[in-house]
Amino acid sequence: MFDEIIGALDAAPADPLTIVGGPELPSVFGVTDLAVATIGAAATQVRDLAGLDGDVVVDRALASSWFSFTVLPVDFTLPPVWDELAGDYACADGFIRLHTNAANHRRAAIAALGVGSDRGPVERAVRGWAGVDLETAVVAEGGCAAFMHTAADWAVHPQGAAVAVEPLVEWSAEPCPWSGDRGPRPLSGLRVLDLTRILAGPIATRFLAGWGADVLRIDPPGWSEPLLEPEVTLGKRCARLDLRTDPDTFRRLLDDADVVVHGYRPGALDALGLTPFEGVVDVAVDAYGWTGPWHRRRGFDSLVQMSSGIAAAGMERYRTPTPEPLPTQALDHGTGYLLAGAVVRALRGGPSRARVSLARTAELLKQTPGDPDAVFDFIGDTTPEHTAWGELLRLVPPVRIGTETLSFENPACPLGSHPAEW
Repeated sequence: MFDEIIGALDAAPADPLTIVGGPELPSVFGVTDLAVATIGAAATQVRDLAGLDGDVVVDRALASSWFSFTVLPVDFTLPPVWDELAGDYACADGFIRLHTNAANHRRAAIAALGVGSDRGPVERAVRGWAGVDLETAVVAEGGCAAFMHTAADWAVHPQGAAVAVEPLVEWSAEPCPWSGDRGPRPLSGLRVLDLTRILAGPIATRFLAGWGADVLRIDPPGWSEPLLEPEVTLGKRCARLDLRTDPDTFRRLLDDADVVVHGYRPGALDALGLTPFEGVVDVAVDAYGWTGPWHRRRGFDSLVQMSSGIAAAGMERYRTPTPEPLPTQALDHGTGYLLAGAVVRALRGGPSRARVSLARTAELLKQTPGDPDAVFDFIGDTTPEHTAWGELLRLVPPVRIGTETLSFENPACPLGSHPAEW
């Protein structure tokens, strides 16, 4: 898997990783292998850009843990992972997942079903729908849903077939190698404008911040990610800006940026008149790929697992009565590190525009079997971190390059806690 990822990032072969052994996440597919390979590939790009000496060393157990959560609150409590309506439902011909964590997506699901907002009525209503019909209705309302396909069904689905022939990283545009002032860290002096939200994009920009990049995350007024803010804002500054009403401030930020990382659906930034991005590295992530009938569809990791056959494969292997997802949001995390690797490859003089997707990462993962019966009870070393929410413990980094490793100047911070300026 590592060789395939390196090949997608860089035509030149890389030195093999040094892998420190450890337990493996239990999964039908090789989630731990994906963690090691994507984190290692991104770190390899950092090593080659900065000219660092030493091997890239990845700890399997720590890499697996960083594919989940790195924080343990000491004196505060994180909110629930899911909205009460989010989850898998039995429909007339299988299972469908509703993603309702965002208020507008919750409203869309309720509107499509024509019921109240309690889970009981929703469950009863869903049973009367064919899965594809309900999926289509929710999406038409501006929401997010995914009917569960098997891998075989997804392979002949128009979107599955389109994604299967997409490259793992799609490259375009002329190179614009980084020529900024270098500092003491591998990415010191690099300015990254982060226009991403849950979850792959923030993982990518956290990795860049960990090697010294100045990451400024921009969110719209009112947006929040209460569960994930302590997890993914580490090392960054976070500001709010309405791109529709204040495009001039955004353009000023863009003028001084070296990299733009964005996760808007294809065409969304074009509609605001903010593209094309010229003279900067432009990397983007979406859910369902960049071609095919669903290339503009909203999506999340858990939905892509349902669509692509991953949840169905888990259900079959574990003989569970409901869909069985991966043990972590592995598509988000793996795609995030792939995205980070693409940023750094572009800075080295590769093409300046890169596109990746959760659905294409799913195809990569499905090629690698895992150990469904593995036992993972690893607890790694932690370091204390003082944040606006309180004290937390942060898991130590999973990768090093020689003697260098990820380190973060800024603690995690609430969204909107900094001004929209470099």
